[in-house]
Amino acid sequence: MGAADRLEVLIQRCYAGLDADELRSETVTRLKRLMTIDAAFFATVDPATVLFTSASADEPLGEVTEQFLANEFGRPDVNKFAELAAARDPVSSLGRATKDDWASSARYVEVMRPLGLGDELRAALMSNGRCWGVICLHREDAATGFSEHELQLVRRLGPHLAEGLRRGLLTRGADNGEVGPGVVVLDAGLNQVSANAEAGHWMAELQPGRGTETPVAVRAVAAQMMRVQYLPGPPQVKVRTRGGRWLALHASMLDEQIVVVIEPVGPGQLGSFLLDLHGLTPAQQRVTELLLRGFSTRQIVERLCLSPHTVQEHVRAAYDKVGVGSRRELVSALLRGSASPG
Repeated sequence: MGAADRLEVLIQRCYAGLDADELRSETVTRLKRLMTIDAAFFATVDPATVLFTSASADEPLGEVTEQFLANEFGRPDVNKFAELAAARDPVSSLGRATKDDWASSARYVEVMRPLGLGDELRAALMSNGRCWGVICLHREDAATGFSEHELQLVRRLGPHLAEGLRRGLLTRGADNGEVGPGVVVLDAGLNQVSANAEAGHWMAELQPGRGTETPVAVRAVAAQMMRVQYLPGPPQVKVRTRGGRWLALHASMLDEQIVVVIEPVGPGQLGSFLLDLHGLTPAQQRVTELLLRGFSTRQIVERLCLSPHTVQEHVRAAYDKVGVGSRRELVSALLRGSASPG
């Protein structure tokens, strides 16, 4: 099987109903047949904040999680994931961004080079203008980095991976009962100081079988808290557990420590995030949000300065993507969080 055929198979797998873990595993395995990859990092993100919600990393990347998070959220550098998500081109390499002056990147000098790693290829995985995941591919430290052909391959694959991640989030899972909010306390090094029983429950839901290890979503929102002075408000992220429950993570400072609250949220509290999940465009979201608030077609026309025909087109598109046929069904489906992917 040639490289083009292998890529087509991988693209098809993005629409096979795989969950995030399965898609990540298959993607990295199949990409290693298409290009030289010595280590890979692959994370899902909250599209509202581009904060990690779950992640997998090849060794030796797991050894430097704290240094990596400190670089990603705490200091300037090239190819930050949030910047790639906002860029016209969401795919770049270290060599491309630094004009092959790798040592001008603090991430290379402080994190990658000590591990024997050289060039890295980074991508924000975008679908419908939203980022649903990020991937970082590494090569051993050598003169040859990622080629433009390899960047183009990831550019072609990226939107399909994003769509696979988005659809995977719509898979309905089990309910976790009435467990309340959990509290995790971390020190400035993002090490867990303490956690209550509820936090232990939710952390176990986020990463089953990983014992007391702090989930990447908790560490990511805490790392973002370290630079809160640059943000409009305290960081927060929405995460779906492997059991299908939605959680909200909020971070705040307490003296020299970081407090992360993990609390369950219902679909009715997820707002435009669920509309994102169903693939509505920003224009369709604006119309749908007003529709859900009880606005009539005429009121939406006046509010958004659109023609009645355009409003009706957006409403029909929203119904199709959520898999319903009326406003009542739309409200019911979104409140249950159980509609089919668009």
